Amino acid sequence: MQLHIRHETHYRYDAPVKHSVQNLRLTPRPEAGQRIVSWNIQAPGRQTQQLDAHGNVMHLLTLDQPHEEIRIVVSGVVETAKNASAMAEEGRLSPLAYVPETPLTRVDDALRAFAREHGSPDPDPDAVLRLATAVRDRLAYTPGATSVADTAVHVFALGRGVCQDHAHVMIACCRALHVPARYVSGYVLTDDVGHVASHAWVDVWLERERGWLGIDVTNRRAAGDHHCRLAVGRDYLDACPVRGVRRGGGAETLHALVLVSDDAEVHRAKTRRQRARTAVPP
Repeated sequence: MQLHIRHETHYRYDAPVKHSVQNLRLTPRPEAGQRIVSWNIQAPGRQTQQLDAHGNVMHLLTLDQPHEEIRIVVSGVVETAKNASAMAEEGRLSPLAYVPETPLTRVDDALRAFAREHGSPDPDPDAVLRLATAVRDRLAYTPGATSVADTAVHVFALGRGVCQDHAHVMIACCRALHVPARYVSGYVLTDDVGHVASHAWVDVWLERERGWLGIDVTNRRAAGDHHCRLAVGRDYLDACPVRGVRRGGGAETLHALVLVSDDAEVHRAKTRRQRARTAVPP
């Protein structure tokens, strides 16, 4: 399948920012199952490309001049394969690197008991899907109920959240069972307008298959050709599309909009309408 993607991120500040550095993980990963047909990053400042420790393509964006906004637009076409089987380990990091908990994926007694009830220490694909379904049944999809700083323990007690929260709770459950699991950021093609945005899901290590299985907890299914993978990491902080620091600027306002389509003509029409609504020149 060919996914046509456009993702605009626009930061505005109350006062001029003197200096800012942003890590952009906005380029699809070079891995089996997806191929970049075309991809473009439009952003101010200097860009330096590198691979991070997890094998993600990262651009270091540096702005040295005072600025009151940053507009980043990525767009292109990615060809994805319909393959729900386990992905082979790329070899950059051992799966064991994704067993230790992080501050966002720690467990308490309640979450550990839930993991033991619904999960397996040696899962097959069916067991992974059962655990993901249990997590999704436990956490209602509620936009705005949580923030990027909320932990798996907090979200589990709250009983609601978004895709990032579903992913963190799933990862926490796997790690409580000593099963490697990692966070995945990217895009998903869906007809549900409530989910048309940057998406998050999970890779779970299957020891018997010696590979990673992508599982979309929010949508209760294996990840496949509807998904475009940008980055992986131990949690959101390792894999988020944009993360940085700045000096000055005061309060920050963020506006982000994502378009994903499997039809080039439809995608061009949606892009024109998006530009007209936001009054942003092409």
